[in-house]
Amino acid sequence: MEPQLEHTVADGVATVVISNPAKRNAMTAGMWRALPPLLDELAADPEVRALVLTGAGPTFCAGADISSLRAPGPGEDPQSLAVAAEEALAAFPKPTLAAVRGYCVGGGCQLAAACDLRFAEEGASFGITPAKLGIVYASSSTRRLAALVGPSTAKYLLFSAELIDSARALRTGLVDEVLPAGELDKRVAEFTRVLAARSQLTQAAAKEFANGRTDRDAYWQEQARGSGDTAEGVAAFLERRAPRFTWTASG
Repeated sequence: MEPQLEHTVADGVATVVISNPAKRNAMTAGMWRALPPLLDELAADPEVRALVLTGAGPTFCAGADISSLRAPGPGEDPQSLAVAAEEALAAFPKPTLAAVRGYCVGGGCQLAAACDLRFAEEGASFGITPAKLGIVYASSSTRRLAALVGPSTAKYLLFSAELIDSARALRTGLVDEVLPAGELDKRVAEFTRVLAARSQLTQAAAKEFANGRTDRDAYWQEQARGSGDTAEGVAAFLERRAPRFTWTASG
């Protein structure tokens, strides 16, 4: 099977699968290149209310396929492909969740860190490994990692290129939940159903604010006034029914 990004949309949730089983789902240049336009397509789909990123089989992603990155394409820099994909994922306007099994290393950890949330199965291993290759990790990626786990843990990971287990990843904030073997898919399905049922207005504004944007308070107040979501949420609460929110991330 050719290395590829597979995707499905069901019940409001888009699932993107990193599929390169012969190389533990390592990302090829073509896969890095394909991710931003795929995310644009899914972001524009009104049926998509949340996105899950995962790997085929027992591994999330073992990093970049180094052999394919030696000559990615005319005028292309290997690291810039990975950073562009990471930034596209971080900018996705709806909630994103990485569902991690097995190895989540190098570029794979870079992608997981760009998601809003990370759920992992016990036994997963995490590492960021540019120090093994003499690569300068991108400043944007370094800042995102440090914001997620703190400067000390970011330095530990980047200086040493050592792997850490799921328990330490949870303790440091690199992951949000750790599930027993066999429970990850069920928990991710349950949680994304919750996300899909909530107000996209609240989620989109919260994502921007949590990511540090400070110039859109007036915009979001205007969106809230015109959306009807607040009135619907209050009415649903008083009537003891599920709300039917209508605001979408495209406005």
